[in-house]
Amino acid sequence: MEALEKQIEEMKQRLDRLEKKAPSEKISMIVFSGDLDKALAAFVIANGSVAMGLEVVMFFTFWGIPLLRDKKKSVGGKDLMSNMFGSMLPKGVDQAKLSKMNMGGMGTKMIKSIMKKKNVASLDQMLEMAGELGVRIYVCEMSMDLMGLTHEEMIQYPNMTYCGVAKFLEEAIDSRIQLFI
Repeated sequence: MEALEKQIEEMKQRLDRLEKKAPSEKISMIVFSGDLDKALAAFVIANGSVAMGLEVVMFFTFWGIPLLRDKKKSVGGKDLMSNMFGSMLPKGVDQAKLSKMNMGGMGTKMIKSIMKKKNVASLDQMLEMAGELGVRIYVCEMSMDLMGLTHEEMIQYPNMTYCGVAKFLEEAIDSRIQLFI
């Protein structure tokens, strides 16, 4: 009987260790692209994941960051390179273009028109919905610095954190799903 109790205790300890190593019900994604179609996919996945009970973390880096710029904000006091980047980069989700079949902006207008006719939420609406649903957004400070972007020109979002890749990796390491978009 004593041997059986010892085996049961060992099995409980193994089970505890396995539970600690098991991935959490979380999805972590890197949003590298600022293209409309890729951003739409990222937010459809994010909002759908929350609806299924998953925790969602999105890490915006490089070309994904301009999606989070506030089109109404203008920041002065930047150096020449930062001003150049600022003028060349899109400002917010409204300026995102299709990665394929853009055709000088005509493709982007067509897909937005079709989305409206079919009652598909716009990228702006999906971003707002993500905020309401608790999707956490991390913004890569190194990428922001390289592009000359500042916190002051970004949108107001309820769960947005400026950080480095290490913070994102802390989240991703125990996520059930990791994506790169």
